[in-house]
Amino acid sequence: MPASFLEIVELADGEVVLQRTDGDGEPLIQLKFSEEALGYLNENHLDIAKAMIQAGVQMIGRVDLDGADLDFEDGADTRVLH
Repeated sequence: MPASFLEIVELADGEVVLQRTDGDGEPLIQLKFSEEALGYLNENHLDIAKAMIQAGVQMIGRVDLDGADLDFEDGADTRVLH
């Protein structure tokens, strides 16, 4: 399978995504900032999104996903990660 190149794109609705450059498939990562957060970021949201995506990609390289505990508690829809 040939290697895919990835790009960070801001969509028309303001969402920032990491996607394949060939446009195949759904975005790999999606980030959406609230209006309140955008107000605090003062037009720096793209830099923040790039840093968040870069940190996530780096963590993927460090984490053994087979050994990670990624289970939700019974009946839980969300996980608090802090």
